[in-house]
Amino acid sequence: MNNPLDQSADPFSAFPPLQFIPCPPPVNPNFGPNPNPNPNPDSSLHNPTNTRIPNPFPASTNNLLSFTVPKKRRRGRPQRKATSFLIPPIPNLTLNGNNGPISSTTSILASSFRPNVETPSSLPQRAPDTSDEIIVINKESTGEALIALSAGFPADSLTEEEIDAGVVPVIGGIEQVNYILIRNHIIAKWRENVSNWVTKEMVGDDIPKHYHALLDSTYNYLVSHGYINFGVATAIKEKVPAEPSKTSVVVIGAGLAGLAAARQLLRFGFKVTVLEGRKRAGGRVYTKKMEGGNRLCAAADLGGSVLTGTLGNPLGILARQLGSPLHKVRDKCPLYSLDGKPVDPDMDMKVETAFNRLLDKAGRLRQLMGEVSVDVSLGAALETFRQVYGDAVNTEEMNLFNWHLANLEYANAGLISKLSLAFWDQDDPYDMGGDHCFLPGGNGRLVQALAENVPILYEKTVHTIRYGSDGVQIVAGSQVFEGDMALCTVPLGVLKSGSIKFIPELPQRKLDGIKRLGFGLLNKVAMLFPHVFWGTDLDTFGHLTDDPSRRGEFFLFYSYANVAGGPLLIALVAGEAAHKFESMPPTDAVIRVLQILKGIYEPQGINVPEPIQTVCTRWGGDPFSLGSYSNVAVGASGDDYDILAESVGDGRLFFAGEATTRRYPATMHGAFLSGLREAANMVHYANARIVRKKVDRSRSKNAHSCASLLADLFREPDLEFGSFSVIFDRKNADPKSAAILRVTFSEPCKKSHDGSKPDQQHSNKLLFQQLQSHFNQQQQLHVYTLLSRQQVLELREVRGGDEMRLNYLCEKLGVKLVGRKGLGPTADSVIASIKVERGSRKPASTALALKSGTSKLKTGILKRKMVRKAKIVRSSNGMASPANSNVANGNFSGETRTSEGTRSTDKMHIDTLGSAKNLSKVLLLFPCGSVIKYFSSLAIVYSKSLGCMASVFVSWMNMSLPIEEDSTAVGWLLCREVTNAK
Repeated sequence: MNNPLDQSADPFSAFPPLQFIPCPPPVNPNFGPNPNPNPNPDSSLHNPTNTRIPNPFPASTNNLLSFTVPKKRRRGRPQRKATSFLIPPIPNLTLNGNNGPISSTTSILASSFRPNVETPSSLPQRAPDTSDEIIVINKESTGEALIALSAGFPADSLTEEEIDAGVVPVIGGIEQVNYILIRNHIIAKWRENVSNWVTKEMVGDDIPKHYHALLDSTYNYLVSHGYINFGVATAIKEKVPAEPSKTSVVVIGAGLAGLAAARQLLRFGFKVTVLEGRKRAGGRVYTKKMEGGNRLCAAADLGGSVLTGTLGNPLGILARQLGSPLHKVRDKCPLYSLDGKPVDPDMDMKVETAFNRLLDKAGRLRQLMGEVSVDVSLGAALETFRQVYGDAVNTEEMNLFNWHLANLEYANAGLISKLSLAFWDQDDPYDMGGDHCFLPGGNGRLVQALAENVPILYEKTVHTIRYGSDGVQIVAGSQVFEGDMALCTVPLGVLKSGSIKFIPELPQRKLDGIKRLGFGLLNKVAMLFPHVFWGTDLDTFGHLTDDPSRRGEFFLFYSYANVAGGPLLIALVAGEAAHKFESMPPTDAVIRVLQILKGIYEPQGINVPEPIQTVCTRWGGDPFSLGSYSNVAVGASGDDYDILAESVGDGRLFFAGEATTRRYPATMHGAFLSGLREAANMVHYANARIVRKKVDRSRSKNAHSCASLLADLFREPDLEFGSFSVIFDRKNADPKSAAILRVTFSEPCKKSHDGSKPDQQHSNKLLFQQLQSHFNQQQQLHVYTLLSRQQVLELREVRGGDEMRLNYLCEKLGVKLVGRKGLGPTADSVIASIKVERGSRKPASTALALKSGTSKLKTGILKRKMVRKAKIVRSSNGMASPANSNVANGNFSGETRTSEGTRSTDKMHIDTLGSAKNLSKVLLLFPCGSVIKYFSSLAIVYSKSLGCMASVFVSWMNMSLPIEEDSTAVGWLLCREVTNAK
């Protein structure tokens, strides 16, 4: 008996030719990706202007085609009474004189949007305008719309993703119609042969030349977001550059989400490293090679196994690229009673109809309950209705009813008592149409193809993820992997367990979403037999039990004889039984399965042989999954899937996986599509940072020259009072003209107030030792702001000294003091104009000029020094800070320049806690991004008196740094300390 958690890679290439030829459906060109679809008929949800484009399909639905949409309630068993998803047929063609044959779709669009205005022939001809002309690409526009619909694009509106990407400048205009036509045409072109790389040139001849700009943007959008040109075809793999040219990315997890993202990012030119805790790729998609005597072997899917819907399924694209037809899971699914006898078909139909009716009643109940239904379980509603409407149910009917409950719990990987009545089936509108299918040879073939040439490091168990504005650090064991960005694709069960530590902690919003969503369990028993004794005319059959707590135990069997390469049978364990199965000895499980099989087939005269090899899964105990797949638990909603998908750290840490897609949760294709989605998001953030760096680089050159010039100008300020000095353009007499104000801080005092508690003194000792060391070296810290000259004069007249001026500046004028870099380009132009004005002054008058606001003192007069100690009054309520609130002390110094160049110093003692509100406004806008760039060694000090965490840079004393950056660091430190204290 084998261990299913054996992590060694399976040698799929060693499989012998399949012994059974599958029954593939006709090749369907409509397989495709759907990273962000919206088949919801209410397209206004995705059109912020609520502008409706005329529906390209006839209003009447009498002629509509339909295909079945398997609802989540029916995942385990093929649906008998299928829900229909309406699709318009390809219409008859009509002739349009000059343009030749066009479809009625285009005719409808054209008649609705062409302006009813006659243009006189005498007016000069102008170039075609893309804003008022609907293009005619070809006669198959409706057929192409159907293909795009299978890829998740609405027929008459844009998806939210397209709107966010700005594919058209105006929502609801004619250009949007043209965009949709071009988009659909490109998608259809690629679907003709998904093994090719479709280029713009392939469709360029079909698009008028004056629309090529729209063609470029449409094509780039489809490629970058993974709607075309993705997968494992040779033509696509050849597009991966030999050397990466972009930033580095660390992908955590080599499941379908991680592999999909990694391949896309590699093709986009990123340097990618994938960290995988197991010895194999695939994650919860695991195909194990089972072997027996006489060269008997089979590929057993122990994890994800069924492609749930093939219309628009990206895994169907991969299968086509691999040249493998899919095997439809056939509708025949007989059920067997406890005694092994087949369930009466009439009774089966009766109970199934009653079960579906209860689900419908539950749906109406949640509508009546409104928001209250969020806190009610689906199980409670069904049980209530069953008791009300099920008085005459006999024992066998009850067993049948429990079987359907088990099937529902299998579909959701969760107990119905824990599923949300309000949102348990919130993804049903987005189910991919088409058949449920098996991939011959197992889904491991997809994993193997996706992992080819992807740099994966196995047995790397990640336990810490650090992220910040300067990048990411991923810690696995004793190794640290650094990158510009990271993609976390670990299962929801791992996130729930807290086994990965995030630094800083994830936002509370995301933590709450992780907690609310459910993560269920499904287990399997795979058995390889010497021969097929159950027949090859069916793919599924079920078994009933009389114990409700064990209703999910071996309730459904999948026959893989037609696709696995050997006589393979898999029994499913769902619901409460799946959790009990985790601790059941494998031998007991196999014995129980064989008893069921013998009870079914031996009365028919069919001998059930002993299995050659068996495997029992334990997904709940697997530390790399801790469960099977997600569900919407009581208290959760589909919004929580979106919350889990949100990136954190300003585009540094991203999340993908089946639990991050509200449209396709708990599916393999959902995981794959989430990887494509996040690859596009990462490209977006990377490109944005490149643009920002170019702008910053350009600004920094100018800022450096302005910084030097600013220092020179403030050597001879135009106005000086206390710790405030001002420069302005004297030639501009307008009182509203701009002036630059500078405030100077000097070194902090070494001692704290006597009233401080010992623990308060100690908690801030290290912080202010660092600050004091800095100030001893740099002496002064300057902060700035832009004021009008009138405001400067008003500030000068404020009585009460510098502390009152500071209060007036922050409270009355409402300004914030910033570091030199925070002044911005407006200040740069002011500095430049002051320099020009200074250059025209006469040197003598400049040197001897008396500043307005300074004291006129004759030569030889002794310097006057006034030392005052005061506390800054809290500006919010005018109350002085408590006397015992002293945490650490700083000096706020001002200088008064005399006519002879002597300086008098006005020192003001500041209680940090008492002045928290003012000081935070002074230092709030220091750019902490530059700090992180220049300082990497951090120590965290908990300041009890402030009740906050203060980041202290412990290594700056040993580093040779530019004064500007060092000053920024100290400003940032003070800012963090006081703003957290509020």
